[in-house]
Amino acid sequence: MNTNPQENSLYQTLSIGQVSERSGLSVHSLRFYEREGLLLTTRINRDKGGRRRYSEADVKWLAICTRLRSSGMPIAEIRRFAELVRSGSGNEYERLAILKEHQQRVVRQVEELNECLDVITSKADVYESYLQQQATHKQSESDDNSIPVSSQNRA
Repeated sequence: MNTNPQENSLYQTLSIGQVSERSGLSVHSLRFYEREGLLLTTRINRDKGGRRRYSEADVKWLAICTRLRSSGMPIAEIRRFAELVRSGSGNEYERLAILKEHQQRVVRQVEELNECLDVITSKADVYESYLQQQATHKQSESDDNSIPVSSQNRA
């Protein structure tokens, strides 16, 4: 059995660059998330050289945070949610309330975006129809021009 924490995958940590690569967040953003108290740990572990070392749990939590943020949840709400999770059980109703409120906002955003998409699709259909008519009309003119003049006079 391997008891060396550095070699055991359960204890392996990731550098800020590795987390940046895996999460899609810049190193600057990772530091911002830490500074703003958005992570589950209030202090990220550091190696002997003082460099940040993240756990798999940190990476998973960052994935949640980035989804909350990209869906429009304010930083203050993400911070509050992280504080509640850090403090452990007993506040699940408050966590649920935060998520349900945000869920309602996201549903409204999706509805609004669907309305926008309908308008854009409708307008694109108008242009496609117009351009098809133009192409058909030009093709007809081109066909008419290919008939010899003497044949056109007989008709």
